Amino acid sequence: MLASSGAPANRLRLEITESMLQHDLTVTIGKMQALRQVGVRFSLDDFGTGYSSMSYLKHMPLDQLKIDKSFVDEILIDSTDSAIVRTVVTLAENLGLEVVAEGVEQREQLELLIAIGCRAFQGYLFGKPEPITRT
Repeated sequence: MLASSGAPANRLRLEITESMLQHDLTVTIGKMQALRQVGVRFSLDDFGTGYSSMSYLKHMPLDQLKIDKSFVDEILIDSTDSAIVRTVVTLAENLGLEVVAEGVEQREQLELLIAIGCRAFQGYLFGKPEPITRT
């Protein structure tokens, strides 16, 4: 599809979830590596909410970790969630991976995430989902 459309592969980022990795991990990694060779990038969504394994991070051709909204929701009031987010940001930084915090809804959450070292965000603070409009 990429070749026939002419779309630049490096502009495509596929999100995978930890639950998708419970099947044949070797086959999944092989397919990811083949796509990576043509420039496709990968993001691990909902990191830390499934059956997290650090071996995923070692063996998978990832570019980005996405911090799940469930950790961001209470980052201001729950020291455990704050510690988890800090740890994920530090881990990603040390592995050369980007980090995106999902579910940012409050200015205070954004400010704390920036202070922690997170540089990319998603959430209602920035905009709510909108229907597709056709032109």
